[in-house]
Amino acid sequence: MNPLGPIFTYWRDFVKSYRSIASFRWLVVGALVGLFSGLTAIVFFGAIEWGKFLIQNQLAGIVSPHPAGEHLFHAHPDVYRPWIIPLFTCGTGLLTGWLVQRFIPETVTGGTDGTDATINTFHNKGGYMRPLVPVIKGFTSILTIASGGSAGREGPITQLGAGVGTWVASKFQFSAKERRILLLAGAAGGLGAVFRAPLGGALTAIEVVYREDFESEAMLPSIMSSVVAYSVFSLVYGSEPIFGIPRFEFHDPRELVFYALLAIVCAASGWLYCKTFYAFKYRLFFPLKDKIGLIWATGLGGLLMGLFGIFYPEVLSGGYGWLELAIMGQLPLLSMCAIIVGKTVATSLTIGSGLSGGMFAPALFVGGMSGGLVGKAGHHFFPDIVTQPGAYILVGMAAFFAGVANAPVGPLVMVTELTQGYGLLAPLMLASAICIVLSRSTSLYEHQVENKFDSPAHLEDTTINVLEQLHVSDVYSPSRVISLEENITLRALTNIIANSNQILYPVKNAEGTFTGILSIHDIRNWMFDEDLFDLVVVRDLATKRVYVRPDYDLYQALLRFVDTDYAQIPVVTKDSTDKFLGLLNREDVFNAYHDAMVDMKTEEAELPIKKTDLPPTA
Repeated sequence: MNPLGPIFTYWRDFVKSYRSIASFRWLVVGALVGLFSGLTAIVFFGAIEWGKFLIQNQLAGIVSPHPAGEHLFHAHPDVYRPWIIPLFTCGTGLLTGWLVQRFIPETVTGGTDGTDATINTFHNKGGYMRPLVPVIKGFTSILTIASGGSAGREGPITQLGAGVGTWVASKFQFSAKERRILLLAGAAGGLGAVFRAPLGGALTAIEVVYREDFESEAMLPSIMSSVVAYSVFSLVYGSEPIFGIPRFEFHDPRELVFYALLAIVCAASGWLYCKTFYAFKYRLFFPLKDKIGLIWATGLGGLLMGLFGIFYPEVLSGGYGWLELAIMGQLPLLSMCAIIVGKTVATSLTIGSGLSGGMFAPALFVGGMSGGLVGKAGHHFFPDIVTQPGAYILVGMAAFFAGVANAPVGPLVMVTELTQGYGLLAPLMLASAICIVLSRSTSLYEHQVENKFDSPAHLEDTTINVLEQLHVSDVYSPSRVISLEENITLRALTNIIANSNQILYPVKNAEGTFTGILSIHDIRNWMFDEDLFDLVVVRDLATKRVYVRPDYDLYQALLRFVDTDYAQIPVVTKDSTDKFLGLLNREDVFNAYHDAMVDMKTEEAELPIKKTDLPPTA
């Protein structure tokens, strides 16, 4: 008995399932994208934390609080040198401006941050992202956050993960539609890993591309990618949540009044947050870029951020440590008010000037502090009702981001993963819903569209949907297919062609394996050169093989016709690619599409007219 026999059997079953079951294929590819996204997140997160420790702690002598789940490096600084911060932020700004201007100038108007750039790529660039873009943006984001720039890591890792997804799609030669799906799967993997919230990361990635919709087709690979990336990330950094906080529970229904008030406060601070950012970006730094150039404008933004950070260290980097202190009740009310304003200005200076980084973490920071104001005030005046003011910070984080990003589900799930329970589910749902309604005219991401109907990525979906509803089995006629052996000479081939109506012939090797295709159009110039009749064989003339199966939809078949420019494609059995059932003609696909569209228009014309559809009479 061959000991490798079971392995070959499992491998054959795996390949068969991958080729024939679409959901299984997405699980496999999603896991692969998640693996690479997780590895990328490990390097990215480690580089940021080491950079923050080196620049802010060891060189500048600034001691900032760290959340319980992210304190990787421990040491006390010897000397306080606050001037190091503006030196590094300014240098980072100059380097970022030069790299962007020199290598990726198209990203200057690419969007708010890495998340918005990913949204732009999904809608307007066919899901294709130049590999150099996430690499440079990821590198400069590390420098920005490590030096103290007010930015988050979630935006850059979203773009890095999206870059991984598009890279995998290009290696597998996937279509534009599949590439966009893997773009979101990669983004979900990066976000789920760094935020340590696999489900929340997956849901946020697929819903943030629209204001009133979500990309349902990317759900399965995104969840798989996020779970795998989170698992890989946890192997290195552990599975503990970011914040070391107690579990919060919602008990008193009267408290919903305060959570509704929280939503109003978060909507107001969200409006201020977005308006301030866009004012800094378009009214200050964009005119400066036209006057003094991108490099100097970005350097100036870094310098101003660094100087601001000297006097206000609470706004440096992401600020999760300050959030944890607020959740634990260790920040006074006035400090929270000051931090909301300070973080809004600092983030606008950083991202608005063109420095790399994400808006996600600062948004959670401002939202958490906004919720904390309501929690502190409610606990002071109504201590019997508002018993856990720290819970309002967590709810404020979700409600604020749900409002400014038009993402109702993902942030909500993230907070439940952070708290490791569903004790705050009711207030989370209420506050997020109210905040979304109040913030419907506000959007943090410039390239969000309302729904799929407004997305250029789905302009072709009408055609695709029609073809996906039809299958090869619906249009091809089973028939005997003449195949050729690789060693047949040109002389014998001319006799076969003369007695056949086929214009395309499958080619097999001596073992009977389907190896290639021979089209009449490819051999027309050889057929009349008698000197070559006994020298040239079919193997010399064959091109790459391609096939369809009866269960393939016609959109898959159309893509194969487009890729090969063949007029016919062999139809093979589900069990074996070496057994032919017939030939599918290119005209069959076009005719089937035409007939389906005619039927659809006929059905629409025959629909009964309702009285409500008629114009009102006088």
